[in-house]
Amino acid sequence: MERMLVVQLADIGDLILSTPALAALRQARPDAHITLLAGAHAAPVVRGLPLVDEIITFDRRASNSSTALFKPAGLRRLFGLGRFDTVIYLHHFTLRLGTFKFALIALAARAKRRLGLDNGKAWFLTDKLPDAGFGVRHQAQYWLDLVGLLGADSSPRPAVVAAEPLSPHASSLMPHLSALAVAIHPGSGGYSRARRWDAAGFAAVADALHDEYGAKIVLVGGPDDGTAQVKAAMRNESLDLSGQTTLPQLAALLSNCRLFIGADSGVMHLAAAVGVPVVAVFGPSNADAWGPWPPDGAARVVRSAPECSPCSYVGHGIGLREGCPARTCMRIVTPERVLEAARSLLDGAPPAVHQPPRRTIFPRRIFVLGLPVDGITYPEWLDQIGRWVAESNGQTCHHVCTINPEFIMIARRDPNFWNILHRADLCVPDGVGLLWAARRLGHRLPERVTGSDGVPKIAERAAQRGWRLFLLGAAPGVAEQTGAVLQARFPGLHIAGIYGGSPAPEDEDAIVERVNASGADILFVAYGAPEQDKWIARNLPRLKVAMAMGVGGAFDFLAGVVPRAPLWMQRAGLEWLFRLLLQPWRFKRMLRLPRFVLAVLLRGAG
Repeated sequence: MERMLVVQLADIGDLILSTPALAALRQARPDAHITLLAGAHAAPVVRGLPLVDEIITFDRRASNSSTALFKPAGLRRLFGLGRFDTVIYLHHFTLRLGTFKFALIALAARAKRRLGLDNGKAWFLTDKLPDAGFGVRHQAQYWLDLVGLLGADSSPRPAVVAAEPLSPHASSLMPHLSALAVAIHPGSGGYSRARRWDAAGFAAVADALHDEYGAKIVLVGGPDDGTAQVKAAMRNESLDLSGQTTLPQLAALLSNCRLFIGADSGVMHLAAAVGVPVVAVFGPSNADAWGPWPPDGAARVVRSAPECSPCSYVGHGIGLREGCPARTCMRIVTPERVLEAARSLLDGAPPAVHQPPRRTIFPRRIFVLGLPVDGITYPEWLDQIGRWVAESNGQTCHHVCTINPEFIMIARRDPNFWNILHRADLCVPDGVGLLWAARRLGHRLPERVTGSDGVPKIAERAAQRGWRLFLLGAAPGVAEQTGAVLQARFPGLHIAGIYGGSPAPEDEDAIVERVNASGADILFVAYGAPEQDKWIARNLPRLKVAMAMGVGGAFDFLAGVVPRAPLWMQRAGLEWLFRLLLQPWRFKRMLRLPRFVLAVLLRGAG
């Protein structure tokens, strides 16, 4: 008899999304002995189902920690698993130590065949499916395609979960539910609290559904899932069953509801698996990878979709597991958007169409060290801004980044900044190092296009065409002086607003409101890199300007606070040296330049 070991040591939702592949594998290999290696906290969702013959569990610390299995107790447990013919890994091999953990499992299993996703790190696999990155395929589809290597049917099929009767106490409450019960789960599992939506938002939606549909609101989840805060914020009564059900009992409860509303969590996947219509709020996490399954089911994903979202599990990296400190992507999801999705499911209406912002991809784009650089000239840029302003309807803000070697080296260590640069409408080549790198890679960038020179050029065109500018950031008084200089140089220039402010999360709502109220067409942000571009990225969906651009120290130059290098030094590519002589404290930052040169010589475009 063939012995197969399936490894899925991640969280509850991950195991639920593995059940389509387990069902396909069982169908393809009915005589095989299939053992599932899973986390003890997640295993109840499949225990008792005819998917596998045996379940071996590790507790949460052992399954989530790469080092726990290397301790004596973990090693004894691991090497006591027994011998298998085939090991199937339902995991991406993201972290080096985690990959070594999975290799150790293969060694302990002594399996001749080892199947998994190949992202270039899975050296111990014998059968590989190319890993295109998180979200290129849904997680459930990745695992279906993987077992397809063993002859299983990889076409989409629903997830399945174990269900069991409710406890007597919970069951006694069920008759009090109306025909229209709506389950709300405000938690996000133990992995990342950044995925949680605001309790006041859940409460507003719950009250509206009660008022409009006579819905009975059932709060579900664990003791730390924030149900108490939602209950306290509601005007109407709710039934709080949080902490009163096991996972299989919760599956049974959800199957009796007309609608489920929650964030990205294992409970959301549990609801989708039992067939209840789902409204799922996503922010930092990747909806393309972990949205409700199956994709054509009765589900709505609600996102605010800033440029920096998703920031976790993008490409082949983990990214920001806990999101950014601002968590703007979740804060600006409105109760109205969630209600709109809930109504469409309850009324059987098609989902509302929210078109994503239309991005501009410049045709002459090259990549340096994996990051985009657009071969644009100043006249082409000014013409493009003119088209954006002419087409602007207050709905689409375009983001321009002035990319330079320092940006590139920062982004290689900052996954959030890396994603933002890839998603920006334009990355203009601000730095002679990029012109050199392009030539080294066999390309030609027509000219250096800087923020410092770009601001006055844009201001000149703005004075001619009637574009309105907003100057945001810099030290106290600097933006005001910059505005005065620009208006003196370009008569007729309309400065719609000037404000210092800060990139602090607690200030951004008021700043966005101020910018939008000004009626500006173009926003210049001088908060310094990379904070200025992160601020723009997370507020992009609600900015009503046609273009927003981080300008670094451009205001300091224009206001005369910091002198610009002589023209001959600018043309010779020595502006960095002039700034270093003026500001010796920049020495550590300047060390990024030789590292950039070395990286280009070693890696080039990769």
